[in-house]
Amino acid sequence: MKLYHAPKAVNPERTFHFLKAKGKLDAVEIVEISIMKQEHKTPEYRALSPFSQVPVLILDDGTKITESRAICTYFEDVFSEPNLMGRDGKEKALIEMWDRRIEFMLMLQFATWFRNAHEMMAPLEKPQSAEAAAKGERNAKAFAKRLDAHLAEHEWLAADRFSIADITLYLTCGFCGVMRWKPHREHEALGRWYDTVKAKFAAE
Repeated sequence: MKLYHAPKAVNPERTFHFLKAKGKLDAVEIVEISIMKQEHKTPEYRALSPFSQVPVLILDDGTKITESRAICTYFEDVFSEPNLMGRDGKEKALIEMWDRRIEFMLMLQFATWFRNAHEMMAPLEKPQSAEAAAKGERNAKAFAKRLDAHLAEHEWLAADRFSIADITLYLTCGFCGVMRWKPHREHEALGRWYDTVKAKFAAE
């Protein structure tokens, strides 16, 4: 298998850290792609990923899989332990519920803020919109408060254990630093949770 990866971009990092949590980084060939250099838009890369998405997983039989969560679903099947997506219907539903909440209510909102406000993104986001940036910032910060309230009563995001939802949130919190915003330093429970996940990955 071959995984095309863009370091520091949230969705590629999700598949990378998912593999790391599985202890299987050495089982997949990792090929790095630079989004800022627009290597994902070359004809050669588009032949692998028609929508220029990173990551893309190429299976040994030539099958191409894009969408980070779909790739993680494949990894969950072939590398079954440790389980990160739920062992039964209830766990799977709760984990996916929180993972999707992080994607849509935090990651996407922050990405809208970042893409429309940061000068680095001007070549990729034409035209940038101050109104869209302000709305994304407002929504992201409001959801961070709700996350803090949830984590004040729970050790992990979902199903009372570490899961892909925690990976998605951890990476999104790190991503927020590009706008000099660190939600895990503004909110106590979120900060406690973040430090726990950081220590977990450091030990692996």
